[in-house]
Amino acid sequence: MDGVKDKLHTVVCSAIRLSNVDFGVICGLRTEEEQRALLSKGATQTMKSKHLTGDAVDLMAYVGSRASWELNLYDDIADAMKVAAIEHDVPIKWGAAWSVGNIAEWDGSMEEAMNSYIDLRRSEGRRPFIDGPHFELME
Repeated sequence: MDGVKDKLHTVVCSAIRLSNVDFGVICGLRTEEEQRALLSKGATQTMKSKHLTGDAVDLMAYVGSRASWELNLYDDIADAMKVAAIEHDVPIKWGAAWSVGNIAEWDGSMEEAMNSYIDLRRSEGRRPFIDGPHFELME
């Protein structure tokens, strides 16, 4: 979490205590070179990532000692991030619900927020970009 903005650090630390899913931070601050390498591999879609400024984290869910990419675990983590964001009055955006904006203001579960984003993208004839592990400051 070196280089991650204090507000985001606080929310993540609160969320880990609130979450019923164990998780850790796998990526915080990135260098421009790291971002460029991820872009060339197709693992990111932009060079304007908030990871470059310490305004974003990627989280990894754990089931026992096993890392997991199961999306349902990430909407549970997002629920904890929402509660922590409300508690600390920090606006947070989630990478599986891009259209929602501040998850602290969403009236419902994060699974519902993600489904709303997916429905919106499909109604526009576009594929949703689901980045469940990604959370960023909105400031």
